Amino acid sequence: MSNQRTDQYGGSFENRIRLTLQVTEAVRAVWPEELPLFVRVSATDWVEDGWNADETVELARRLKALGTDLIDVSSGGTSANAEIPVGPGYQTRFAERVRKESDIATGTVGMITDPAQAEHILRTGQADIILLARELLRDPYWPLRADEDLGGRLATWPAQYQRATHRDQPIHESDLRD
Repeated sequence: MSNQRTDQYGGSFENRIRLTLQVTEAVRAVWPEELPLFVRVSATDWVEDGWNADETVELARRLKALGTDLIDVSSGGTSANAEIPVGPGYQTRFAERVRKESDIATGTVGMITDPAQAEHILRTGQADIILLARELLRDPYWPLRADEDLGGRLATWPAQYQRATHRDQPIHESDLRD
């Protein structure tokens, strides 16, 4: 839709994925092997004749072959005509499909707001990681709340983070600095 190029980076599927593959290959060449390489993709444009999930699955296979460790699966409207069915976890089905059909780890996004919802996505194999953004802007304490809601394992946190677990403790005057 938005790629109207007529050179080696436009037109056919092969041409439209060329830049993504070239960038991934270049990054993988210098990125330490012991660190994971994530690539974020939009699984669909949500419009007829736009980028679609079938193309995303094939792109993910090729990215895996280049050494990508995880596909961060999102979606996006590149058109004002996009009809996006926004709702809780609405993009997770794409992460699940990429994970199953491309045999690569995936991250999912898209209105994942409840800790139980996130846990369900992980436990049922729909994705390997939940990637939060807007929810953390709305609630920066979401990870603490999630831990509490899912059984409270805060005792396993590294020592330097233990103070974050004591939100209900009063602030003493000696804690205040000028």
